[in-house]
Amino acid sequence: MKFSKMALRFLKITLVVPLIVVAAGCSTKIVYQDPQSVETVNENFGSTDLQQIATAMVDDMLSFGPLVKITANSRPVMFVDQIKNKTSEHIDTESITDTIQSRLLRSGSYRFIDTTALKQVKDQLSYQQDTGLVNQATAVKVGRQIGAQYMLYGNLSSIVKRQSDKRSVYYKFTLKLLDLESGLIEWTDEKEIRKLREKSLLGL
Repeated sequence: MKFSKMALRFLKITLVVPLIVVAAGCSTKIVYQDPQSVETVNENFGSTDLQQIATAMVDDMLSFGPLVKITANSRPVMFVDQIKNKTSEHIDTESITDTIQSRLLRSGSYRFIDTTALKQVKDQLSYQQDTGLVNQATAVKVGRQIGAQYMLYGNLSSIVKRQSDKRSVYYKFTLKLLDLESGLIEWTDEKEIRKLREKSLLGL
């Protein structure tokens, strides 16, 4: 059977157009978004929760009367212990404390010791002091580091409730500031977040 040129052209169009439509429908689109915008992808702990917790904790700590007096004429040195994740989710709690630490440091009221870099610091000091490769007139002197006065630590916990088409997640973040010399807790605060997911009529 022979086809006219017009028929062959029409046949090509009818075959190619659906493929273009399918390909266009499967394409991926990536756009930049405001990192401060509210994240509502799902009910799990997300960036918005991290920002809310960090902001609330820092604001409370900076306005707490006794700490305001302590930081009036000095900048106390502290270190941040690892935040315990007591939820059933995989949550990078280090990101929360990093944000809190950055905000407190930028406030000008506190100084921090980076305990995550202790091994690298020890290796560098050993290199400067023991290898004979560094001019001792320029080498960093050992035993002059400032000790921390306070420890900042806490935990993140959650309670999950399910009922038919609903799933409720309650988060509680607790943070404490401990005076290392006296053993007294100088400040503590709790921040709570509750999130509810309801399935649509289509079950999505």
